[in-house]
Amino acid sequence: MASDKKVERLKQKRKDAKKGGGEKRIQKQHDKGKLTARERIDLLMDKGSFEEIDPFVTHRSKKFGLDKKKIDGDGVVTGYGKIHGRPIYVFSQDFTVFGGSLSETHAEKICKIMDMAMKNGVPIIGLNDSGGARIQEGVSSLGGYAEVFWRNSMASGVIPQFSAVMGPCAGGAVYSPALTDFVSMVKDTSYMFVTGPNVVKTVTHEEVTSEELGGASAHGKKSGVAHFTEENDAICLKNLRRLLTYVPQNCEEKPPREEAKAPDSAKADKLDEIVPDNPNKPYDIKDVIGGIVDKDSFMEVHEHYATNIVVGFARIEGRSVGIVANQPLSLAGVLDIDASLKGARFVRFCDAFNIPLVTFEDVPGFLPGTDQEWGGIIKHGAKLLYAFCEATVPKMTVITRKAYGGAYDVMNSKHIRADYNVAWPTAEIAVMGPKGAVEIIFRKEIANADDPEAKEQELIDYYKEEFAHPYKAAERGFIDNVILPSETREKLIHALEITENKVDNVPQKKHDNLPL
Repeated sequence: MASDKKVERLKQKRKDAKKGGGEKRIQKQHDKGKLTARERIDLLMDKGSFEEIDPFVTHRSKKFGLDKKKIDGDGVVTGYGKIHGRPIYVFSQDFTVFGGSLSETHAEKICKIMDMAMKNGVPIIGLNDSGGARIQEGVSSLGGYAEVFWRNSMASGVIPQFSAVMGPCAGGAVYSPALTDFVSMVKDTSYMFVTGPNVVKTVTHEEVTSEELGGASAHGKKSGVAHFTEENDAICLKNLRRLLTYVPQNCEEKPPREEAKAPDSAKADKLDEIVPDNPNKPYDIKDVIGGIVDKDSFMEVHEHYATNIVVGFARIEGRSVGIVANQPLSLAGVLDIDASLKGARFVRFCDAFNIPLVTFEDVPGFLPGTDQEWGGIIKHGAKLLYAFCEATVPKMTVITRKAYGGAYDVMNSKHIRADYNVAWPTAEIAVMGPKGAVEIIFRKEIANADDPEAKEQELIDYYKEEFAHPYKAAERGFIDNVILPSETREKLIHALEITENKVDNVPQKKHDNLPL
């Protein structure tokens, strides 16, 4: 047994390490509405499960008086524990110690648990709250960032990676969260940008605040960098715990299955009448999702970004699935650059981690205009197409109404190897909508008619009868069945069961060349 003196020394060092930057700095953190690094871990992990690694690490720098300022832990708390009983690695930057700045040893601590997470096939969560690279250490701190970035890249698609930005995250620091699978931000207390407001003002003469430039709202609505924007630290951590219930530990496992629940009965009862008779009238695709998936299981991703497409996780009969759905309430559900990027990123994550995909389709086409064409809608739309094409997980598609043009192909059609494709009786599967088609096909007939308007309407009615239904596609086997909306859940349950052990053989390659 160690002597009392040695035991006391260990106890004191543990006590000192837990103090972080001291009471005054902890109070400042609380005054800003922020939790400390250790408080965040306590909320995130199952009670009593966290095991800390490297609590006594200190920096090695001797310049600028840093040799006289050494604090155990060096600004980041690292370790492992459990969430819902499943092992998780975590690092939590401590803003009370050198502003959470990243030094060589700070980076080494993060890299150590990233290596352990990869070796053991366990997800990793980073809680970011840092002033950036520790300037006093120069290139050593920059090298530390690059070591983290390399590990993020190697871990991508192997283990799930999550980032919660819970304070400042600027300069090179932003690229580690950007390389992870999901980024959460906290309103009013977190921000991300490559260059701050002062540099922006100097270079472009724009006056902008940190919040306007890179706050949670900016990245949640405009850039799409943030997948989730939360009201405070506690809600952010609670939703991270929920998000983990939909994903497996690694790419070799399937996601956990939970007890099945019936769908929302109020929404399920309205499915057969939810699509309006008027094809130009919108409806909320989230009501469709709610009437089919297990009640309260839908967790939307990128809720405020590119709202013309809806993506998120849900459960059907307890099984975790990824939902991709056009939203008629926003831009009529049309596909544009942002929607394509949002959908593609989500599809690729689900495919990487064995989460079946369920697509609800009501798409009139791609958004026209110079902004879209010059912005690269061709290559960005191709990303969504590519993501669905390369996905080998079970893929289901339900066409609720419009499926027009190239967008029909892109939205997980049978032709790009979807496993189960069905349509509701309200489906319209064609090259384009009736009015546009008639104006092209029957241009001469309309122009030469005694009453052009009446002739155009007559031909539109003919086109609708001929093409604006699901049965032409059904005749060709391009859809597997036409079903009642109220039958959708049952049909999807059976399809998910039969495809559970699906195996797709893909050509051998070093890697693909996604149209970036």
